[in-house]
Amino acid sequence: QVQLVESGGGSVQAGGSLRLSCAVFGVTYSIYCMGWFRQAPGKEREEVARISDYGRTSYVDSVKGRFTISQDNAKNTLYLQMNSLKPEDTAMYYCAFRPTGCWGDYGAFNYWGQGTQVTVSS
Repeated sequence: QVQLVESGGGSVQAGGSLRLSCAVFGVTYSIYCMGWFRQAPGKEREEVARISDYGRTSYVDSVKGRFTISQDNAKNTLYLQMNSLKPEDTAMYYCAFRPTGCWGDYGAFNYWGQGTQVTVSS
C-alpha cells in the first residue's frame, strides 16, 4: 500500500520561499508518475507540477520559473521548491502518485497525501 506524507508548509511573506517534501512509503513500481496539486478555498484542485520516474517534468504556467519539482529516489522523497511566492499561491498542497507513465491517457492519480498548508501574505 502506497502512503504519502507531506511536510514543509507554513506561512511566508510574498517573495519568500518554501520547500515542500513528500515522503513516499510502499512504492515498488519502476514506472510511476508523481505530482504536486493545490486547492485554494472555493476553487477547484489544480495540478502544479509532475515528474516521471526518469525525471521529466512539467509545470502549470503560473509557477514556471518559480517552482521546481524534484525527487530523491534514495530517500523516497518528492520535493517542491517554491520561490518568489505570491499571495495567489496560498492553498493546501497535496502530493500524488500513480504507478503509470506521466504523459498519456492513464486516468487519475491513485494515491494522495493528507496535504500541507501554504499561506503567502502580501
